[in-house]
Amino acid sequence: MRPPTIRDVADRAGVSKSLVSLVLRGSDQVRPEKRDAVLRAVRELGYRPNAAARSLSEQRSRTVGVLLNDLRNPWFVDMLDGLNSLLHDNGLHMLLADARLNRRTGQDPAGPFLDLGVDGLVVVGTLPDPAALAAVAGRIPVVLAGSREPAPPGVDVVAGDDEQGARLVAEHLIGLGHRRIAHIAGYGAVGELRRRAFEMTVRRHSLGEEAPVESSDMTEEGGYRATVRLLSRPERPTAVFAVNDIAAVGVLSAAEELGLRVPRDLSVVGYDNTSIARLRHVWLTTVDSTSHEVGRRAARCLLERFEGAGGEGRVQLATPSMEIRGSTAPPPGGMTASASLTN
Repeated sequence: MRPPTIRDVADRAGVSKSLVSLVLRGSDQVRPEKRDAVLRAVRELGYRPNAAARSLSEQRSRTVGVLLNDLRNPWFVDMLDGLNSLLHDNGLHMLLADARLNRRTGQDPAGPFLDLGVDGLVVVGTLPDPAALAAVAGRIPVVLAGSREPAPPGVDVVAGDDEQGARLVAEHLIGLGHRRIAHIAGYGAVGELRRRAFEMTVRRHSLGEEAPVESSDMTEEGGYRATVRLLSRPERPTAVFAVNDIAAVGVLSAAEELGLRVPRDLSVVGYDNTSIARLRHVWLTTVDSTSHEVGRRAARCLLERFEGAGGEGRVQLATPSMEIRGSTAPPPGGMTASASLTN
């Protein structure tokens, strides 16, 4: 049997083809009884619109390419949920590609999306080649999500306020009474912003010399190795701030292997408030970088560009907050800073 056509739907509903098209596009210019008749006919016939034909008529594919830098990072999953929910509400579909894999195989990360004729592109995570991205932005709207690298002209940036988030961590640990606070840093602009804000905050409290920093690749293994180095120091830190939740899991593993209990012997703070941090046996104190909100804002920027908004690229920073859970406490034999002031 041939698949049902829009003419079949119109005949079944007793309306014109143009009215069926209006209903399928979500137009509010159709009377409720006519819309109900068309939707009932669509269900009864099992009709599915021809996406290719509609794309040709509208000169739009109604798809958005999403170039993801690291499929292993759970923060990106939460961000994609916010992004996709608003895109879906506006009749757009998301196509996902692994930017890291494309670079390893020598492919242009955005090339396949341009070949497919996507309406816009969202780049999630560390920025690929800026020159290549500038060329893409000259053809379709582009938004960077979760990245703080300088963007090409006309490209919007949506991310969390990494400096404010790192300050919140440092103030939280200092408020608990910690004096020896270490930081496991990451790479790229995000890692640099978090490290710099952390260092500035501890220096403001005259703790700069007691706040060592170890580099990492922002993975669990990287967090583990950095923690082993930190805990091998003669003056072992009493608290560790990891650049993200994944690295913080590595901190927890290293502490357990070395016989340290968290948070009695060592306080640990992550960043991003991913699903990992909320696992009961992890229960990690972390920074909520509002990943879902970042995704929704990125989608909103793209939709505004579709509607004709031009001009220079904008930078939108979502406000972070602390999520205090079970991995932080006053240092061994210590008391909170506020308590010490009252005694």
